[in-house]
Amino acid sequence: MKLRKISAIAALTLSAGLFLGACGSDDSASGDKVKKDEAKVENTTTNKEETTKKLLAGAPLQDGTYTLSEKELDKNGWKVNFSITVKDGKITESNYDYVNADGAKKSEDENYQKMMSDKTGVGPKEFVPALNNALIEKQDASQVEVVTGATHSAESFINYAQQLIQAAQKGDTTPIEIDAQAALKDGEYKLAEKNIGSTGWKTYINMTVKDGKISEVDYNYVNAEGQLKTDDEDYQKTMTEKSGVGPQDFVPALSNDLVEKQSAGDVAVVTGATHSSHSFKMYAAQLINAAQKGNTTPIEVDNFVFEK
Repeated sequence: MKLRKISAIAALTLSAGLFLGACGSDDSASGDKVKKDEAKVENTTTNKEETTKKLLAGAPLQDGTYTLSEKELDKNGWKVNFSITVKDGKITESNYDYVNADGAKKSEDENYQKMMSDKTGVGPKEFVPALNNALIEKQDASQVEVVTGATHSAESFINYAQQLIQAAQKGDTTPIEIDAQAALKDGEYKLAEKNIGSTGWKTYINMTVKDGKISEVDYNYVNAEGQLKTDDEDYQKTMTEKSGVGPQDFVPALSNDLVEKQSAGDVAVVTGATHSSHSFKMYAAQLINAAQKGNTTPIEVDNFVFEK
């Protein structure tokens, strides 16, 4: 909207200048208005450039096409096919959809569209392009918002987009295969962010699978000194006063819910800790994908950090 407004002002300015020139007018009031409009355009553009946040940490994306697909059809007969294209370090294309055994796309299935729309108010014709467009706009999976009425699909998209971004940071174009229907394999699965965030913390999750079930979750944030966020009484007090909940509340709540539900998608978002909840669900889903393969290699996320 802001770009359209700027373009419109610029066009008006140009038209006014041509009109005055053609008429040979020396109307100072009109001339002043043109100068003011030009100044307005310049100031607006300058302000926009100034508000662009500088990337402080996190490897840039390397050009290429990165693909991810689910191995098996789900119980409804669909599986995800997803690819992103990176050009000049930016995601320029996001092609996410579900396909059935015949290769037909869910976003083009009129019966599925009607059934889902009647039930939740939104169908794949809406949420599929919405998610693809959001990733191109945000350039960061964690900043993509969940689509109301398509929560499970949106959270799955965010998890997979994050895995594709991690591959793009390494320039690894090896296709990623997700065995989403497989049982969890016993072992210790670890994920940790590489970079301390702008607020001074980074996330880690350690997940234990025993007898095919998630039996233990060790999730927290750590600062540069190795202090855990749940041990920071000042942070607990400040956040609780602001949002009604602190890390001593939401960290165990999310961890315990994952053990209880055995599914990242079913973990409830903690009111007052929405961003932390979505981050936890995204990373937990990636760990579950690793446990479905039995891949215990620790996952290091080269997370993006922007200046405040």
